[in-house]
Amino acid sequence: MSVSLTIDRNRCFVLKIWSMILIIFLIFTIYTTQVSAEETVIPPSIISEAAIIFEADSGQILYEKNANVEMYPASITKIATALYAIKHGQLDDIVTVSTNARYTDGTRVYLEEGEQVSLKKLLQGLLINSGNDAGVAIAEHLSGTVEQFADDLNQYLEDEVGVAQTHFENPHGLFHPDHVTTAKDMAVITQYAMKNETFREIFSTKQMEWDGESWDTTLYNHHRMLRGEIPYEGITGGKNGFVSQSGFTLVTTAKSKDLNLIVVTLKASYEQEAYSDTVELLDFAFTNFITESIEKETYFSLDDSEFVTVKDLSYTHQLSDTVTPEIQKNGTLNITNQNGNVVTSFQLKDITPANEKNRDSSFSVQKDIQVNRSSSTLLWNTILIVIGIVIILSSMKYRQNRRMKSRYK
Repeated sequence: MSVSLTIDRNRCFVLKIWSMILIIFLIFTIYTTQVSAEETVIPPSIISEAAIIFEADSGQILYEKNANVEMYPASITKIATALYAIKHGQLDDIVTVSTNARYTDGTRVYLEEGEQVSLKKLLQGLLINSGNDAGVAIAEHLSGTVEQFADDLNQYLEDEVGVAQTHFENPHGLFHPDHVTTAKDMAVITQYAMKNETFREIFSTKQMEWDGESWDTTLYNHHRMLRGEIPYEGITGGKNGFVSQSGFTLVTTAKSKDLNLIVVTLKASYEQEAYSDTVELLDFAFTNFITESIEKETYFSLDDSEFVTVKDLSYTHQLSDTVTPEIQKNGTLNITNQNGNVVTSFQLKDITPANEKNRDSSFSVQKDIQVNRSSSTLLWNTILIVIGIVIILSSMKYRQNRRMKSRYK
């Protein structure tokens, strides 16, 4: 009787174990199905004819639509004008407004002929209120004429900023058939400009008091997301533009803990479309991507070679990715995901003895690399631990039952 009871208990215990294993298997199946669905990142559907999401810290493109197609930029041209003026002028320079500047078409800050204004104030009128007259005054002050300024600006953008598909004919963006850029070029220009503290300060200004010779007012930034008319957390700057040939153009910068984004949209038919596209692109990036970094002076070894990072390196990847740094023989560091795709690459400094006998003493600390781990890996580990516990308990129960059987023999 007792032996029979023991056998029934054994069967019941074994059944419970298999039930636990089956439950774990079902949970894992459902979970991995969900993870697979999450890893399928659906790109946004936008109306603007061209657009780009650019991560400023890593320099990676997270989304693009016709990003290399030349288009008319309208007033987002002023980002490049302001950048050039900050780099080549003195902010406290006093600029005398010309007749040409006074009678410039389009949006103005109503400068008067002969009025004297500091270069910084002109830059504020240029970016905050989109003053075309301020743009002409800046151009003439720096280069003598608008035409020469355009030549100087184009050369600077090509040589210093590194864009190849941008050609500007004026400092403000009023239509000219040869005044063109691309979404990618505008993202790169904005990335370069945002490295400058003065530019960031003016670019992020929501409003300011304007005391002009003929116009006293409060300037409100024309970018509706920056000034809060279209609420969005993390907006750090922006510039809008419109002429009939370009449609509505928009450059927006936004930052969170892990991402530093530049979103450019070109040629929307309506203003609201440009903003709704920008919101969708920001949501897409903030929801699906993360930027991580590898610290300066981190070592990598391969066979007899050793390499080191000489600056902090940033890379952006999908949140669902498991990324791994892989060093190559030539010192290229590839950041690869779980599918073996290269997310981005960096060239490291070779410090093997054959190449550098006197090793710099500053490279003395080995630093760990933090890489993102997929949650599915953690789930596998948890399942293996649970199965291990079940096996151990089964073994213990089996031994206990054997001892109980021996008592009745």
